[in-house]
Amino acid sequence: MLQRQSTLSLVMIAMFAAITAIGAFIKVPLPVVPFTLQIVFVFLAGCLLGSRHGFQSQLVYIGIGLVGLPVFTQGGGITYVLQPTFGYLIGFALAAFVIGLMLERVEVPTKKHFIAANIVGLIIIYAVAVPYLYVSLNFWLHMKTSWTHIFLVGFLNSIVADFCLAIASALLAERLYKVFQSARSIHYASA
Repeated sequence: MLQRQSTLSLVMIAMFAAITAIGAFIKVPLPVVPFTLQIVFVFLAGCLLGSRHGFQSQLVYIGIGLVGLPVFTQGGGITYVLQPTFGYLIGFALAAFVIGLMLERVEVPTKKHFIAANIVGLIIIYAVAVPYLYVSLNFWLHMKTSWTHIFLVGFLNSIVADFCLAIASALLAERLYKVFQSARSIHYASA
């Protein structure tokens, strides 16, 4: 049973890592920080896989990018940690973990639980990403930039769209949640 459980978990982790990578290429180019659909898959990973596996899916995504596969919006490789947008990737992993953790604490999550968890996840992403953007531009890339400019390009440019995606992802996750739980139950029962 443990082997089958591990196999299902690995498949789901790999699948969410892959679709997060695909989301990086569905983008609207904006100055400094492009708008992508990655965040949808981060929300879904946390909601559907839970804290541990949602977090692991994002770590796998980050890991394959850092070893050199061009899965990030601007390529890949270890030096990507110096990119201004790398803070968003860190935020993705933390958000997936917290979203999953919040939902795991509720016996039967409802629409409001999914929405609340995704909004908290969104706050976490921006809480990590915006300061990282400031540090990266000002200290590593020596592009002197004010907090006002960082707030504009790192937060205001995309927060409304990301908020809408958080709500939409929560509504989708609520519908998919039962399917994912049923698949796990059936898989574990047959093991």
